[in-house]
Amino acid sequence: MDDVRVCFVGDSFVAGVGDSEFLGWTGRLAAGVSETALTAYNLGVRRQTSSDIRGRWRNECAQRLPADVDRRVVFSFGVNDTTVEGDGPRVDPEVSVENLAAILAECAASGWRALVVGPPPIDDVDQNARTAALDRRFAAVCRSAGVAYVPVVDALVADPVWMQQVRDGDGAHPDSGGYRALAELVRPTWEKWTAHPASPEREAAAPRTPES
Repeated sequence: MDDVRVCFVGDSFVAGVGDSEFLGWTGRLAAGVSETALTAYNLGVRRQTSSDIRGRWRNECAQRLPADVDRRVVFSFGVNDTTVEGDGPRVDPEVSVENLAAILAECAASGWRALVVGPPPIDDVDQNARTAALDRRFAAVCRSAGVAYVPVVDALVADPVWMQQVRDGDGAHPDSGGYRALAELVRPTWEKWTAHPASPEREAAAPRTPES
């Protein structure tokens, strides 16, 4: 079987904060892979922005992705970028976009295949609007880079389980039902992405849409 190593890099949603089953969406995706020898590393850190992740991700992944395996990285971040502190968001949208583009360029240069999952909604209408705007810009970055992107914010805003569990929790993170819903949104792209080995060059050359 293929030896596939996947690093999930991002924020508290990647870490699965709030899930009483301690699986999150990443654990549920990894548990569904049966045809390859998959090793999944969760590198989610609470409250981190795209700038924080840009500063740490490469060194953390390098320790987990040896040269003789199928090396992949799933990125998901952005909600913390859109959180208002003081007079504006923690990270300016232009900087968020620059961070994602730089991360994907470095990932490609390292020979690692990338997948990006968009930021989810929380129990704050105004912040969700900022997150949705950033989501659209992230999708455009991924299209330009030839990287698969899975938008989730609009679908989860309309998902009663996600939103109710977020409200019942800390206002940002759901319990297991919400993470299950998020995993199911990502699963079709995830299954295609993990199904067959492919060179980074071929991955980058293939045209993508935000839903691919």
